[in-house]
Amino acid sequence: MAEATAQRKWRAACPNCGAPVEFASAASASAVCSFCRSTLLRDGETLSRIGQSAEIFDDYSPLQLGATGRWMGQGFAVVGRVQRGSELGNWNEWHLLFDAGERERVGWLSEDNGQFVLSLEAPLTETPPPEPQLGAPLTLAGQRWQVAAVVQAALRAAEGELPRVPRPGRIVELRNAQDEVGSLEYRDGEPPVWSVGRGVQLADLALQGLRTTAEGESVAEAKFKGRALACPNCGASLEPKLAESRSMSCGQCQAVVELPEGDAKAVAFAAQDRGLPPLIPIGRTGTLAFAGEKPLPWQVVGYQERCDIPEDADDEQSFWREYLLYNRLSGFAFLVDTREGWSLVRTLTGAPQPVRGGVQWQGRAYSQRWVYGAKTTHVLGEFYWPVRLDDRVQVTDFSTSDGRYLLSREQQGPEVTWSGGQTLAADEVRKAFNLVAPNLPFARDASAFKNNTGTLLRNIVIALFLIVLLVALMRACSGDDCQRYKDSFGENSTEYQQCRSSARSGGGYYGGSSGGSYGGYSSGGGGHK
Repeated sequence: MAEATAQRKWRAACPNCGAPVEFASAASASAVCSFCRSTLLRDGETLSRIGQSAEIFDDYSPLQLGATGRWMGQGFAVVGRVQRGSELGNWNEWHLLFDAGERERVGWLSEDNGQFVLSLEAPLTETPPPEPQLGAPLTLAGQRWQVAAVVQAALRAAEGELPRVPRPGRIVELRNAQDEVGSLEYRDGEPPVWSVGRGVQLADLALQGLRTTAEGESVAEAKFKGRALACPNCGASLEPKLAESRSMSCGQCQAVVELPEGDAKAVAFAAQDRGLPPLIPIGRTGTLAFAGEKPLPWQVVGYQERCDIPEDADDEQSFWREYLLYNRLSGFAFLVDTREGWSLVRTLTGAPQPVRGGVQWQGRAYSQRWVYGAKTTHVLGEFYWPVRLDDRVQVTDFSTSDGRYLLSREQQGPEVTWSGGQTLAADEVRKAFNLVAPNLPFARDASAFKNNTGTLLRNIVIALFLIVLLVALMRACSGDDCQRYKDSFGENSTEYQQCRSSARSGGGYYGGSSGGSYGGYSSGGGGHK
């Protein structure tokens, strides 16, 4: 890598401060002076100052300029960074310079909903539509895509060597059934810049030269050991544990606080009442495996309670819980607890292919189950996106015919996010996290997803009979139709109080048969790539 890069280097003095500015690639057209932060335009052997870049905010990323790695058998160096932001949050785009080959390749390593996508710029021989519509299908570069996001991306800051002058503008994100991400960056008066990428794990990129301290730990780990903020509501100390966290709840008053960039004070917050503690404590680690993958340790870092939004006052309502899980090398996942059982899911890089009655994804057919609105009602812990109370999304749920595999499509503002995973047995969850708890809260296995055939049908009929008999006995003995919600979720739970309210008004409450039965799983905001 060093020899190939050395053959392309070119150096000149910054026209503003005289400091040396070095270009590793002849194809790079712009740079930001590391001394005076002037934005520079390169024209042949001449550098001209065209503006001033803001200071890079310290986001504790392990990457830095000069880091190297390998991807698809070819080495690369990190030579530049652009920090962007929108209503969905802020993200980094790291400019990668690959070893000299038959042609120069412009690559980017970008954030994507708590994970990373490595993409390469490519020529685009056709003209994309000027106004792509969110959620609509689109054929581009020989592929069938879905429009996943349309955002106005602000330019926060930039550093290092870049293939063009960084600017704010509209970015359109596309995803397809091949698990790819396409990105169109629209620039005034110029053709849009087109790139295509796939999800990657940082551990698979053989990265060297990451930011470390003298003791050998990462800069993110070192800074977060000493990072503390004051809760803007009660003044208690907030100590986020993850570099990726963008919001967290206060352990003292449970206010939901948006974490600031760098060393700024936390200001934005929303107060919330204390709720019941989650079944799985924040900070607990358990070993779980996605289908076809090896088991990994996952730590619970966040927890939120959500419910569907009834279309009118007479509609039934369902509630569910989501645990945000974190693994250092694999990023984030979600453990979802609903009245139908448990499921383990994570965000998808691509997007399923629509078919009649549902979608197809990675060789499996999924049927549509429900379409509903959902909102967040309570949160604890940390989140990699700026979670807010009463956050509202539009959800469409899908499952395979045997109920084992699940997909969910969520739309919030200018972004559509897909998540997928599989159901888990309650015992598997309990053993994974070494939990000692009453049986009933963990007895909500996802058997309701399975086919109504054979033994299962017989068991369902028997179970329904027993439930009817049990309800009758409970009414005769205690007169409390909601005892099962009290036993399962607690006397102060939303489910129990909603049931009691419905019972007093003469109605019934059976927990959301009209939609949201296994719950969406919030994938949050994040970068466009």
